[in-house]
Amino acid sequence: MANELGYRSARDLFLACPAIARDMKSPATERPPLEFCRALLVGRIPEEAITFCAYLLPERAAIWWGHECLRNLAELLTGEDVQLLGIIHDWVAEPDNPRHRAALSDVVDVSPMTPAAWIALAATWRDPAFNMASTGFPAAHAVNAGILAGLASVSLVDRFAVLSALVEMGIQIVEMEAQSADASHWSRRVSSA
Repeated sequence: MANELGYRSARDLFLACPAIARDMKSPATERPPLEFCRALLVGRIPEEAITFCAYLLPERAAIWWGHECLRNLAELLTGEDVQLLGIIHDWVAEPDNPRHRAALSDVVDVSPMTPAAWIALAATWRDPAFNMASTGFPAAHAVNAGILAGLASVSLVDRFAVLSALVEMGIQIVEMEAQSADASHWSRRVSSA
């Protein structure tokens, strides 16, 4: 795919979202985004593939991806994190639903910052009602932190395999997003999970 979500190259994403440079050490290149992402995965700092994917995805899709990554690691999470994943799931399905927004609002000040708490924070950063844009960080920053925090609980023996699976899931979501101009696909995707 030559034009993932409007970015012809990794450099285009870095130019469109300068905050990514605060979360990554690898320099942007002229490679197509998904090719760049896969190169990161086999590079010196493979975790940067998670970071790049979090920034490449539209915010709602990135939050859903973060949810799905952590759902796949649920046996390593606390009961509180699993409950937060339920709130995130409901919010992604219907972000404008006042009940879901209120539930999300109740967890904005979650401490400590667990993996799911980071994903919930990403949802609040995305929601203009919470006015989190003033932090200077996009939702992708929190999605990245949540996924990497979840990944940190995976045993060293399994970590690269899990990291690779999470990145491939992100790439699949990027490809689906690039092919879909229909925003209603979210209702179908979330309800089938």
